[in-house]
Amino acid sequence: MPSVTPFPIDLHSHSTVSDGLLSPAALVEHAAAQGVRVLALTDHDDVAGLAEAGEVAARLGVQLIAGVEISVTWRRRTLHILGLKVDPEHAPLREGLAAIRAGRHTRAQGMADGLSRIGVHGSLEGAYQHAKQGIISRSHFARFLVEHGHAKDIRAVFKHFLVKGKPGYIEHQWATLEQAMGWILGSGGVAVIAHPGRYDLGRTNMLLLLEEFRALGGTAIEVVTGSHSVDQYAEFAKLAHQFDLAASLGSDYHGPGHTYIEMGRLPALPAKCRPVWQDWPEVAELSAAALPDSASTLNTATLAAAVTAVTH
Repeated sequence: MPSVTPFPIDLHSHSTVSDGLLSPAALVEHAAAQGVRVLALTDHDDVAGLAEAGEVAARLGVQLIAGVEISVTWRRRTLHILGLKVDPEHAPLREGLAAIRAGRHTRAQGMADGLSRIGVHGSLEGAYQHAKQGIISRSHFARFLVEHGHAKDIRAVFKHFLVKGKPGYIEHQWATLEQAMGWILGSGGVAVIAHPGRYDLGRTNMLLLLEEFRALGGTAIEVVTGSHSVDQYAEFAKLAHQFDLAASLGSDYHGPGHTYIEMGRLPALPAKCRPVWQDWPEVAELSAAALPDSASTLNTATLAAAVTAVTH
């Protein structure tokens, strides 16, 4: 299958089960309205929204990919590993995610204590008010801080309050990379490094990460994602090829006003990428159904032009 498709695919999104603004049902409805035909719901450390999302996806003709975004500590750095096509009932996965969620409250208390020391009070309670279904994240603290005038927007909050060296930052031990990979692969899923361009690893550590990830059975990296620049598309496409990894793409959608790019607006993968969905039967079926009867006469350039039209 070529790296382009005649419809938008989005393999990274969040609902209110983690730190998104839309319920799982509303998220799928929004994706469908934007023309997305294949959607992965990848909430942080939780799969609780998949059943609700699946019911709506079936009704709207959206192919839902069961996913999760697992928080990982690697060499004292926090990374995120996406699991796509996971079995949400796989016991080790569910147990592992539950343990991570329990640790989130401990981290949140530490973040609140740090903010209190600089005169920002009530952040824990305020963050939980934004965490509509229980799981707590830095995004919920960020929304509280913006709401109370401590920063102009979410990005400013992270820069001044919630990253390493700032008062609301807490170093926390998440799952190990080996654990996360074991849960994903054990559930029959595909492991993908999420938004690698957001990690301040440097060239050497990035290469070491990709080498270890590949050795543990990793399948793909996100090449096109909301927070990547055009230059990073090319950079990570090259690294994917170097490490024989497939390429994924996803908006990392969190909701209106809290996301990098709108659903359905992602550019296609760079031409030489091997898409992570290359052998997925559900994507092949949708692709065949979406092409006109004369599809066999279309060349790659014509198909790429058609995809560009629907993904911009």
